[in-house]
Amino acid sequence: MDRVELSGLRICAIFLFAITHSAIADDISAKLEYQTQIEKLRSNEKVQIALNYVETIVARSQKDLIELTEIPAPPFQEQQRATRFAELLKEAGLTEVTVDEVGNVIGRRPGANSERVIAYSAHLDTVFPAGTDVTVKYKDKKMYAPGIGDNTSGLVQVLGVLRGLQHAEISTKAEVLFIGNVGEEGLGDLRGVKHLFRDDAKKIDTLIAVDGGPAERIVFGGIGSHRYRVIFRGPGGHSWGAFGLANPHHALGRAIEKFVKVAPSVTSTGEKTSYNIGRIGGGTSINSIPFESWMEVDIRSGDQSKLDEIDTAFRASVDQALLEENDARLRGPEMTVRVERVGTRPAAKGNPELAVVQRAMAAVQSFSLSPELRLSSTDANLPLSLGIPAITMSRGGRGGNAHSPDEWWQNIDAHVAIQIGILTLIAEAGLAD
Repeated sequence: MDRVELSGLRICAIFLFAITHSAIADDISAKLEYQTQIEKLRSNEKVQIALNYVETIVARSQKDLIELTEIPAPPFQEQQRATRFAELLKEAGLTEVTVDEVGNVIGRRPGANSERVIAYSAHLDTVFPAGTDVTVKYKDKKMYAPGIGDNTSGLVQVLGVLRGLQHAEISTKAEVLFIGNVGEEGLGDLRGVKHLFRDDAKKIDTLIAVDGGPAERIVFGGIGSHRYRVIFRGPGGHSWGAFGLANPHHALGRAIEKFVKVAPSVTSTGEKTSYNIGRIGGGTSINSIPFESWMEVDIRSGDQSKLDEIDTAFRASVDQALLEENDARLRGPEMTVRVERVGTRPAAKGNPELAVVQRAMAAVQSFSLSPELRLSSTDANLPLSLGIPAITMSRGGRGGNAHSPDEWWQNIDAHVAIQIGILTLIAEAGLAD
C-alpha cells in the first residue's frame, strides 16, 4: 500500500480538500448517531464476548502470522499462501470457502435476513520476488521478515475478526465475505479486487479492506496511478561503423527531458499529482548502438482528471522524442516505440460522511483514539471509483521498513485493531439479534 497523509481533516470542509493539496483539520470526530450506534454495540453481551475473546488469542494470532509470513507470496505466485489461508478460514468455522478464477480466497458467512453483502478482505501478496528469504527472525522484541507487516498481519487481522464473531456466535443481517485477495502490490494492478467487482460478479455492497498503519488510521479515498513501460527500438549496430543510425537511448533521454519540463505545469496546481521514472535499461556494450532502450514510469494523483492530464503530457513527450530522434538520424530505418500501460489504479474522491467511514471513526473513538483519515492507494480504490462504499482499515500493531528486506512488525496492542474491525464490520453488516 502507498500512502499520502491528509494533514488536518474537518468534516465541515469536505468539499475544500477536493481542490487543494492538504486542507481540512485534525480535530475530526464521528457524528453522534454513529457514536451512539457503536456504544450500543459495545454494550451488547455477544459483542462484548467477541471483543474480549480476541485478547485471549494473541498467541494463536502470532502463530498464524509467523506461519503465513514464511509461506512466500510473490506477485502472481500467491497460490501456496492462498491454500493455507483457505484452510485457516475453515478452521475458524466457515463451511463455504472457495478460490476463484484469479486466486482470491473467499469465505462466505451467511446473513440472517438481508440481501446486502459486505466484503472484509486483506491482500495475500507481498512485493518480494521468488527466492526471497522470508524466515521470521527476532531482535529487540520485534519480528523481522519481508512482508510480515504488509500485508501478512492484515490476513491475521481478518482471521481475528472472524474468530471473534464465531466464538461469540454473532449473527449479522448482511452476508459477510472474508477474503484473501491476490494482486494488490506492484504490477498485480489490483487484479484480485478488480475481479471481485467485475460487471458480472456477485454484488458487493461495501468493501472493508485491511492494510497498513496504526489502529486509528482509516483510508477513505484513493490515490490513482498509471504505470507505463516504454520501449524504444532501433536496428542497433557498431558505435563507429553504424554511426548515424537512430539511437534508442538518445530517444529515451529526449523523452525524459521533455516530460520533466512539461510535468510541473500539471503538478504545480490543484490536487497533488506526482511522477517518477523508476527504472531504465537497455544496451549491450559501451561501443554498440543499442537496439532497445526502456523505462518504467509511475504517475499518480488523487484527482482522476489531473491523472489523465499528466498522462497526456507523458505520452506526448514520448511521441515527440520519437519524431525528433528519427528526424535526427543520418541513415537507416526509423526507430519505433511501444508504450505499454502495465498498471491502472483509478483515483477516487473520499467522502468522510459515508456511513462506513463514520462507523470506523466511531469504532476508533470508542477506544479513546483519535481517527486519522488518509488518502492512499489500496484495494479500496476500485470500488470507490465505482461509487461503492469502501475503506481500508489498519492491520494493527507497529511496524516499519515496509517493502524492504528488513521489514519488521511488533505486537503492540494489535488486538485493538481487530476489535475496531469487529465493531466496524458488525455496524456495517447489522446485528441480527
